[in-house]
Amino acid sequence: MAATVVQLTESKKHIQHTHRVFEAQKRAFRNNPMPSLTERQDNLRRLKQALLDHKDRLVDAIDRDFGCRSRDESLIAEVMPSIQGINYTLRHLREWMAPSRRHVSILFQPASNKVYYQPKGVVGVIVPWNYPLYLAVGPLVASLAAGNRTMIKMSEYTPHTSALFRDIMEATFPEDLVSVINGEADVAADFSARPFDHLLFTGSTSVGKLVMRAAAENLTPVTLELGGKSPAIVSPDVPLADAAQRIAFGKAFNAGQTCVAPDYVLCPADRVKGFVDEFRRQFAAMYPSLRDNDDYTAIINERQYERLQGYLADARDKGAELVELNPARENLGAGTRKLPLTLVLRTTPDMKVMQDEIFGPILPIVPYGSLDEAVHYINDRPRPLALYFFGYDRQQQQHVVDNTHSGGMCINDALMHVAQDDLPFGGIGDSGMGHYHGKEGFLTFSHHRAIFTKQKFNSGKFVYAPHGTAMHRLVYRFFIR
Repeated sequence: MAATVVQLTESKKHIQHTHRVFEAQKRAFRNNPMPSLTERQDNLRRLKQALLDHKDRLVDAIDRDFGCRSRDESLIAEVMPSIQGINYTLRHLREWMAPSRRHVSILFQPASNKVYYQPKGVVGVIVPWNYPLYLAVGPLVASLAAGNRTMIKMSEYTPHTSALFRDIMEATFPEDLVSVINGEADVAADFSARPFDHLLFTGSTSVGKLVMRAAAENLTPVTLELGGKSPAIVSPDVPLADAAQRIAFGKAFNAGQTCVAPDYVLCPADRVKGFVDEFRRQFAAMYPSLRDNDDYTAIINERQYERLQGYLADARDKGAELVELNPARENLGAGTRKLPLTLVLRTTPDMKVMQDEIFGPILPIVPYGSLDEAVHYINDRPRPLALYFFGYDRQQQQHVVDNTHSGGMCINDALMHVAQDDLPFGGIGDSGMGHYHGKEGFLTFSHHRAIFTKQKFNSGKFVYAPHGTAMHRLVYRFFIR
């Protein structure tokens, strides 16, 4: 009871703080509605320097939150893409900010058409727990580049990272420019109900619906980066070593706790055994041991660990064959929260691993007869955030591209499309809406303001009333045909 009272008191403080900062950012934006290129570049450089100055502390904080987060995974997937994203934005921001000239029909000449990219105002960002640094910094970079004020709600499941990131941002920016909000789920619910000028949420589809519902009350535009069951297709003729190695990397990275991790594999029925054998070899080469191997990341918390164990038990009870990959045959135990990567064979549609996004080191293998059968299998299900195809036949590659939908896609690789600075990142259907990263991030957080300009000479007067003149008939003759 006492703990509940304390939590309510803390939540109330966080919510009051959220409201106060939101109003301060709105006032600050009104006082400076169009920050210059120099201001925006300075803000990005300050952010970059802060990340470089504190990268070791941030990596350590993420490690503490996970109970074992590979240092190299944090550097590769959190720090490096954050820094590279800032560098890319700094190189291209001038051209992105330049007004875009558009065509003017002869009917309206002399005049000019331009699109100005205007900051939207105060942007809200809701960050998940799986990549707490990168999924906070990526949207922040785009928002600052577009000239906005930004409020960031960090996850309650990464308390060390969230507290440190708040301290770093407070030391780097005034709170009416960038502010970090911490707190439990009730604080996040209140945060999503603020009348932001744009709201970006990364997380589950179910919570994304709640966020969108709250945003709709304020007509706040949203970008939703959700998840889903991202398939990996093994083609009939790709070398199994190539496919298995790259899928193993994509699935084992962060112990599968990645929104674009391969969720299941579609494999030709006559190649399943060979794929499993090759996958086992490739995984063992990357992770010869698990328990004391700092390269192999733990599950974030006990709740998620138990959820994944429940998926395995459900599959086993319903007749699946589980292939546990534990090269050193260690006794991991629940205390480590390290879960061996487990392949699931003989799946059925009623298994939870075939219904829910797995978000962990469990990989079902689904056999198929023909490539068209694999394509139909994907198209019969909600559109995924990512799709992976492994095969070197260009006609097969194009067939999958043309006949499927997904937020993004890799051909003969996994995860890497997310790290491309000049590619948009986003979902479709159940996996989300909207895009960011690179130029698309700048555009997402900018209002595309159309401006039609005329000077002293007014050609429009030729179609003013009274109607029915010879000039009207001439205009109709040339422009209605």
